[in-house]
Amino acid sequence: MINIAISLERNAALAPNKVAICFADKEISYAQLNGAANQVANGLKALGIAPGDKVVLSCPNLPYFPIVYYGILKAGAVVVPINVLLKGPEIAYHLQDSQAKAFFCFEGSAELPMGEQGYAGFEQVASCTHFFMITADPTKPAAIAGVKTLGMLMKDQSPTGSHLSTDANDTAVILYTSGTTGKPKGAELSHANIAMNTMVSHSLLRQTADDVHLATLPLFHSFGQTVQMNAGLMAGATLVLLPRFDPDAAFAAMQAHQVTVFAGVPTMYIALLNLPGAEQKYDLKAIASKLRLGVSGGAAMPVQVMKQFEERFGIAILEGYGLSETSPVATFSFLEFERIPGCVGKAVWGTDVRIVDVAGAEVATGAEGEIVIRGHNVMKGYYNRPVETRDAIRDGWFHSGDIGRMDPQGNVFIVDRLKDMIIRGGFNVYPRELEEVLMTHEAVAQVAVIGVPHEVHGEEIKAVIVCKPGKTTTPAEIGAWCKERMAAYKYPRLIEIANSLPMTATGKILKRELRTGG
Repeated sequence: MINIAISLERNAALAPNKVAICFADKEISYAQLNGAANQVANGLKALGIAPGDKVVLSCPNLPYFPIVYYGILKAGAVVVPINVLLKGPEIAYHLQDSQAKAFFCFEGSAELPMGEQGYAGFEQVASCTHFFMITADPTKPAAIAGVKTLGMLMKDQSPTGSHLSTDANDTAVILYTSGTTGKPKGAELSHANIAMNTMVSHSLLRQTADDVHLATLPLFHSFGQTVQMNAGLMAGATLVLLPRFDPDAAFAAMQAHQVTVFAGVPTMYIALLNLPGAEQKYDLKAIASKLRLGVSGGAAMPVQVMKQFEERFGIAILEGYGLSETSPVATFSFLEFERIPGCVGKAVWGTDVRIVDVAGAEVATGAEGEIVIRGHNVMKGYYNRPVETRDAIRDGWFHSGDIGRMDPQGNVFIVDRLKDMIIRGGFNVYPRELEEVLMTHEAVAQVAVIGVPHEVHGEEIKAVIVCKPGKTTTPAEIGAWCKERMAAYKYPRLIEIANSLPMTATGKILKRELRTGG
């Protein structure tokens, strides 16, 4: 019997007064966090929410996220975290598709009215019978008349109790994929999936109760949820929550809370490196003296960015690879082994990784192919999608859709997303390879390389570039620079200088919007 809420309960018993969560000027101890989660669990059980029922949660990185998340799990129910940027119709789809019985939604702000959008989606789904607005002040009523709040649910509930026993294979969380092709699908993760991945993350990061994590990765996403929240709370560490990544806010939090572990996607590291006036505003030496580890995932880290950040802060950045469908960690850099630039590490404990061809046969060492994964981290399947599940998991191996290669020592290198590969005049071109080169240009802060339709070549290569603060360049200059460094079939003929790149809430570049002009 296993329930991933055990970690919270254990540390609440061992170190009740230890700070679990920091947010703004508030501190929440392990005992307080556990007690609040118990109130949510007791409230859900009083409503008739049964083990296995689905409960949707839409909340940014606020203390309410872990409170509700662990409360749902303690009740034996299934957490369905969704992106806070979704609109009403998209929310309705997730509620309907997951067969949710209840929905917790943060109220948001005038600029981002999450509560209004959430309630609009809820009203479209008759099978979801309970809606709770999460208000910034739990004593205040919801802005929408007649709507119940999280505070109202918790008010008369006891802060005592313990988790309901669940089997290892019982579903704990359903994480919806980004839906780059077709409708989003719910990756169904068991308690064992998440517990094992949490323990692996805890071990790889060598976490202790003395660690202070800066949690700016969205907790509704698998990276922030498992590698930071679940693993951090398992270690008895402290989580400093930032609702939205901003380099100024991140540096301020690192300095104020003496952060030891920073985890982010490459675009976050780029923003920290290129923040104007950072040396004058913050004591970067003091920040570096406390920071012991950086973690990168979600997308390939440009080698140039990794080198610059490590030199400035004197730390190692560990790069990993995984997907929502793999809980998420599948490969990771090990502190005890030499780190190789551009490598995302080796298969983590209890998992296997292979590189295969289109027929599913393992390719020769060093050859490129699709990355497939087997082990305790592979999801149960896509919720209520047996056909898609059979297509994704074949003979126990999850097919990632990512192209990679492996060296003789088992180190994995990501080449690109299969769907991002460009075929120009019959030649395969991998955008990541070109992006790595472009990131070495002195004026380039960020870049995305995409394929656009072309009458003669099938696809033409386009680079969209954001310049570093105070630096400028031109399409002609970049084009000539690339021509000197890339093969004739590779270098981008189309170059655009942009003010910014479209991003997901997790900081990944939205290449599909660049392709469609959305």
